[in-house]
Amino acid sequence: MVDRRIVEEWLVKADEDFGFASSVVEDSTFFAQICFHYQQAAEKYLKAFIVAYELELKRIHDLLELLKICRTQQSTLSGLEEDCIFLRGFYIDTRYPVHWPTNYTKENALKAKDAASKIGTAIKEALRK
Repeated sequence: MVDRRIVEEWLVKADEDFGFASSVVEDSTFFAQICFHYQQAAEKYLKAFIVAYELELKRIHDLLELLKICRTQQSTLSGLEEDCIFLRGFYIDTRYPVHWPTNYTKENALKAKDAASKIGTAIKEALRK
């Protein structure tokens, strides 16, 4: 049986990333970094679910792969796929020099906020059941 405190630790860390990004998104110009924190929040929400159901916790950052693991327990989470696709690019692009076009705007950051929020809400609801 899983220790519920560990699941809560994942959720707290996810909420912290989400809360930090949300606290600065309106008045910032660092949209790449904000998008990274929303990606991190989504990743940690998914990992909380994986830990809660004692699924295989891989040391990866690919949101689609993490969602795939979550869906083995609850297929209804498939509705999060588009949000995971949108957020997954923010892990690499926002942290390292890349040789492809990037465009981080306030609009992107607000869309990332919405995607991370949907993932967090869905995971928390799934964990309550």
